[in-house]
Amino acid sequence: MALTLYVNTERWRAHQRSMCANFPDLVPVCKGNGYGFGHERLAEEVAMLGCDLLAVGTTYEAMRMKDMFSGDLLVLTPYRREEEPVPLPSRVVRSASTVDGVYGLPGSRVVVEVMSSMKRHGVRPGELGKLRAALEDVRLEGFAIHLPLDRTDGTDSVEEVIGWMDQLRAARLPLDTMFVSHLTANELARLRQQFPQTRFRARIGTRLWLGDHDSMEYRGSVLDVNEVVKGERFGYRQTKSPGDGWLAVVSGGTSHGVGLEAPKALHGLTPRAKGVARAGLATVNRNLSPFVWDGKQRWFAEPPHMQVSIVFIPAEARAPKPGDEMKAILRHTTTQFDRLVDR
Repeated sequence: MALTLYVNTERWRAHQRSMCANFPDLVPVCKGNGYGFGHERLAEEVAMLGCDLLAVGTTYEAMRMKDMFSGDLLVLTPYRREEEPVPLPSRVVRSASTVDGVYGLPGSRVVVEVMSSMKRHGVRPGELGKLRAALEDVRLEGFAIHLPLDRTDGTDSVEEVIGWMDQLRAARLPLDTMFVSHLTANELARLRQQFPQTRFRARIGTRLWLGDHDSMEYRGSVLDVNEVVKGERFGYRQTKSPGDGWLAVVSGGTSHGVGLEAPKALHGLTPRAKGVARAGLATVNRNLSPFVWDGKQRWFAEPPHMQVSIVFIPAEARAPKPGDEMKAILRHTTTQFDRLVDR
């Protein structure tokens, strides 16, 4: 009995192949929990796609991934002098987002991140003169720009990249390779047309692995079902049942990531109103679970336990039974499954 990730493998891989076709020179990203699939599985998929470079989040991920993937590895987290040294092979490419960071990587293969409107990491325009001198002691693999997902001010992602290309060219820095993120295939084509001598490489994670939502689904096994009547007490905190029905004990708890929810950026009145309503219900211990039964997302009977959740199923719904599976609407990047089933 487990929390299982079911994958329609051929459909999932067909989406990967279509992404590679739409984004020539694509650099797959595998970081965190491997977008829910794990590092080893994604390393296998990248090898099958024939990609020569795989991006990881940290040096620690690179240390693990070097034994799973034989190609080059790009560490996305920028180098800092005070970081803990991690033994890595020469096929690992480091990112640098400061002039000092470049100076700290003599003899290394380096990608230099420039500051975008994200305002996260990056060398600024006024530092390009100093950067040119620092690059003499490294093997420059290219520049990179990490762009925002949303542009609520109406600005153009392509124009932002072009602006940086012009500044790099004015500073007499090489424009052989530019790593980009969060661009559409059409936007990438516009850049290739304007800069035919530059190799543009899109770093893509979420859209590559999770872009076809219907090709994968989480399901939790029903372990036990206990009938309750309204007002009957149950659980760790001896909560009263809100009505007649069943308490379904389902595989999937806090150790799997069930109950975790990342903050969301809300736009518009309706999403904000729903957020306020959810917060209000939570104050009276009413929390919607990710589990779906009989066509509806059901409520937690109480906060999820470490490896299971108790879900309240009202009497008017179809009765669950041990051995059934409940669909679970979970965020892949925060979920740890018990098993993955290809089908």
